[in-house]
Amino acid sequence: MPPKRFDEWAWLARIRRAQGRKGEVFAEILTDFPEKFSERRRLWLVSEGKASARVRQGDVTAAPITPREVELVNHWPHKGGVVLHFAGVESITVAEALVGLGVAIPKAERAPLSNDEAYVGDLIGCELVDVAGSEPVTVGSIEDIDLTAGQAPILMVRGRSNGEILIPFAKSYLRRLDTPNKRVEMALPEGLVDLNESAG
Repeated sequence: MPPKRFDEWAWLARIRRAQGRKGEVFAEILTDFPEKFSERRRLWLVSEGKASARVRQGDVTAAPITPREVELVNHWPHKGGVVLHFAGVESITVAEALVGLGVAIPKAERAPLSNDEAYVGDLIGCELVDVAGSEPVTVGSIEDIDLTAGQAPILMVRGRSNGEILIPFAKSYLRRLDTPNKRVEMALPEGLVDLNESAG
């Protein structure tokens, strides 16, 4: 039986528009492992909506969802995203009804990671701590991640002054990942936090 809580799902993609005349959809890739689509036939479509907002605010207990199981028939990369074709979705009209839905799997079915890796979605809600100096400094809470900005994902951090700070999630900065305890330690270059704080 699939999970019922929003925070128990791993997000693979978000459907953006209908693509083609046979029911295909174009989706933004949210997974760190897009190649795994070739190994998956059973996926779920999930309406994020208010549940997503509640999770971003830390209220995961109040985020029930109703997933819809689908069979992935075909997929291929397209313009930085992925085209997905689900069984039973054979027209533009039916495909358009899927726009805005998340494509997900239960977290229990995710690919295993090494100790110095984390799923991007697990970073949301973690405290970002700068350990470059003699004393650790809490930068803020990670609220979202931008995967489209370049080579490294951009962490969107809510700072102590309530402003947004943009921090590249570069492995060269990373010192320790402790997602079970919601803590990410990075050695950030001097001035990076102040420079990027005005971007919010």
